[in-house]
Amino acid sequence: MKKIKRKIKILICIILNRIFILIFPLQKNKVTFLSDVRKVMGGNLECVYEYLDDCQYKKIIALKGDHRDKRGFIKKIKLIYHLSTSHYILLDDLSRECNYLKVRKNQEVVQLWHGAGAFKKFGWSRSNTGEDVGPIHKGYRTYTKAIVSSDDIRSCYAEAFHMNISQIKATGFPRTDMFFNDQYKENIKKSFYQRHPRYQGKKIILFAPTYRGAPVSKATYDFSKIDFQQIYETFHEDYICILKWHPALYNNIQRGYVEMPDLSQYNHFYKDFSNYRDINDLLIVSDILITDYSSVIFDYYFTHKPIIYFAYDLDEYTGYGGRGLYFDFYDYVYGAIATTTSQLIEDIQKREMHDEKRQVFYQKFLSACDGQSTKKSCEWIFKESA
Repeated sequence: MKKIKRKIKILICIILNRIFILIFPLQKNKVTFLSDVRKVMGGNLECVYEYLDDCQYKKIIALKGDHRDKRGFIKKIKLIYHLSTSHYILLDDLSRECNYLKVRKNQEVVQLWHGAGAFKKFGWSRSNTGEDVGPIHKGYRTYTKAIVSSDDIRSCYAEAFHMNISQIKATGFPRTDMFFNDQYKENIKKSFYQRHPRYQGKKIILFAPTYRGAPVSKATYDFSKIDFQQIYETFHEDYICILKWHPALYNNIQRGYVEMPDLSQYNHFYKDFSNYRDINDLLIVSDILITDYSSVIFDYYFTHKPIIYFAYDLDEYTGYGGRGLYFDFYDYVYGAIATTTSQLIEDIQKREMHDEKRQVFYQKFLSACDGQSTKKSCEWIFKESA
């Protein structure tokens, strides 16, 4: 019965989209910013939103924090209308709304994507990993353009989105522009410590791993691999540890599908910042990053600070039947690799930078990011309106 209801709803959306296309013209300078995974504007979407002139463009915001959240009936109809009449539709992740969308002549559906570089496989690239991912997202077929952070990875996105490589351009990622703005970074630090004065004078460990499992709705993480007590005993005098769980994992924690360890006993050493507006702000204030297969490694490169890869399940994650990576894992490594808490503690204490690996990493994955990525992206996407 649920499947029947879902199909009926999709059919209604398809019919409304086609009706709106017949009745209403495409509005030349109308831009809809669409996301099913963020409650507030952020990342590449926000950079483009702020760059566009309010007088020249009509900007529509359509955001929700989780793809399982429901839009009300009236909001749904309004959204279908906006998608049907917008010259530009901008996304930074998957959106089910694209499943029923018929792309009009001269309409642009642009995937800004949320993760720079090309790390773990996504989209159609996952169809040959042996992983049980279920049906591939149908909305990929609607994309007319996509941006990437380097020429060397255009083919990865072309494969993931089933797009012609000519539709993908290495403009750099808009949200990396902030790392080239010293005044912005100073303002972020000042604002952060005003809101969190207890962290002043402490070194900050940022722990931001990706989730495990497929599909996204079943996102989880093996917390048993981390000895929170041992980390606390070693570092609590000089450090604090900020936790930033992947949005898919955090949503499942909030819904009660995934149980988090009780960290309240550690005297505020661990602080969950998963609902923090923009992870790039946390990258700026942190002193060291612990992650694994998360695309946060690409943004973090620009902070020029040490990174540790806590890859306790490397063979399982990267092998056949696992998530799979676009390149060999060691192509992504510009820091230490730990598989146990003891190794993790040792690497935090060493804080090695691995400068030669960093340069190779930049050339392969980030060479288009130069502080002008927002400008370059907008000039390419909106050139017809320029």
